[in-house]
Amino acid sequence: MSRETTALLVPHEPFRALYIHIPFCKKRCSYCDFSTEAIARDDDAVQSYVERLVVELFRVSRAGELSQVESVYIGGGTPTHLGLSKLSGLLYALSLSMSLSPERCEVTMEANPESLTDRIVCDAWAMGVNRLSIGVQSFDDGVLQTLGRAHDAEGALRAIETAKLRFQNVSCDLMCGIPGQSEASLRRSVEAAVEAGVSHVSVYPLSVERGTPLARSIEAGMMVESDDDEQADHMRAAEELLVSAGFHRYEVASYAKPGFECRHNRAYWTGAPYLGLGSSAVSMLQNGSERIRVRDGVVEDRMPACEALIEDVMLGMRMSEGPASQLTARAMEAFPCLQAALEDLEARGYVERALGCWRPTDAGWLCGNDLYGRIIDCAESPDQPRGPAPAK
Repeated sequence: MSRETTALLVPHEPFRALYIHIPFCKKRCSYCDFSTEAIARDDDAVQSYVERLVVELFRVSRAGELSQVESVYIGGGTPTHLGLSKLSGLLYALSLSMSLSPERCEVTMEANPESLTDRIVCDAWAMGVNRLSIGVQSFDDGVLQTLGRAHDAEGALRAIETAKLRFQNVSCDLMCGIPGQSEASLRRSVEAAVEAGVSHVSVYPLSVERGTPLARSIEAGMMVESDDDEQADHMRAAEELLVSAGFHRYEVASYAKPGFECRHNRAYWTGAPYLGLGSSAVSMLQNGSERIRVRDGVVEDRMPACEALIEDVMLGMRMSEGPASQLTARAMEAFPCLQAALEDLEARGYVERALGCWRPTDAGWLCGNDLYGRIIDCAESPDQPRGPAPAK
């Protein structure tokens, strides 16, 4: 956690989203390379971290940095691993720091099945949380063991039922392309999530990160990594099942019942400035001349405003409707090569034009590295004239 909130020192547009990082878990999963630590919830380090986070919340609130925040996401790690007392204290501090009315602000909290209790659900709801995102990953016990998860399938189903004691807006995270996971197993997990009555499902292809226990098992020949075709088949199967169950795919990895799209996700894909609090949390600030990313009080990246237009077009391709037509037009003015790039992507079947906008196709989402890379390369082309970056 930063000793000083650098975001307060740089002139910037108002923050629209807030991310709060809880870097603690019961255990680290075999695929995890996130900034987390397996630690007992009663460890003094956990209490000290929460206390510092509360102080930082009050500091940014007094500075007016939370006055226009429209979505809050409490992630990790595992926020529910904090336990009832520390988690309720943090949520109470958040409720004192900003308006958490459900009409004005979406407040999401991540939860894992092994640490979600009736009391946590009721207290979180009373403190202003209005959306729960449960890290299930699979309803197949064998797959869960491969991932090193701390819960089983029965515990995941119990957690969803517990969440529904207060929450209507419940999301379930699933993973696909896991070593040893068949398409039939993935289909059963998607069907289980639908039958459990969640309103939102995210389906992420597994990324095997170097240095993790899972990667070492694959390198040792103990497991076989899924290839791109298997992952694509899994994603198509998930889409088929979820769409037939009344969900719509509103971004590359997320499906929602009507009215239950995640507002915080959309803030990231539309270039909204966001504030990150907690260890390794990233803040994104922008003003008329540049976009700045800050982590732990250190500026990581500065991007001219014209290049930020290209980045926003690329990020917009994660959404089903694509980037706004006005944004794309401004980016083309600053980088004329973007027009040719989009036409090339259209010829390859990765994007299409509809209702005046460029938007991704399913093929574009499945080949995201090609799609996103082709767009972002426009900001790095040395031979393209750059016009002014119109004000947003």
